[in-house]
Amino acid sequence: MSKRILIFDDDTDILSICTYILQELGWDVKTSPHCNDIVNTVRAFNPNVILMDNWIPDSGGVVATQAIKAETDLKDIPVVYFSANNDIQSLANKAGADTYLEKPFDLNELENVIERVAGFKD
Repeated sequence: MSKRILIFDDDTDILSICTYILQELGWDVKTSPHCNDIVNTVRAFNPNVILMDNWIPDSGGVVATQAIKAETDLKDIPVVYFSANNDIQSLANKAGADTYLEKPFDLNELENVIERVAGFKD
C-alpha cells in the first residue's frame, strides 16, 4: 500500500526535515509552501494524510483545512494541524482538523501522529 502525505508549510526548513524523515519511513511526500488551489492540489496527489501549517499563505490553515473538509471526496483525508501557535488546539478544532501537533515537535511524535491518523498504527 502506498503511503502518501501532503505537507503545507511556508517554512522550507520544516518541509525539508519532514520530507527527509518521512521518505526514510517509506512515505511518498509532496510539499507546498502555499495553499493556492488547495482542493485541486489535494485531489491530484490523493494523499493518505495532510499536514497543515496554521500560517500557510495565502488563506491560512484554518480556511485551507475547511476547504478540504467541505469537499465530499476529500473530507475523510485526515488533516494534522501543526503550528507553534499557543492556541493550536482551538485552531485545529475551528479548522475541522482531525488532530494537531505542536511545533517544535519530536520526530517520533511526528511519525506516531501521522501513522495513527492514517490508520497504519494503533
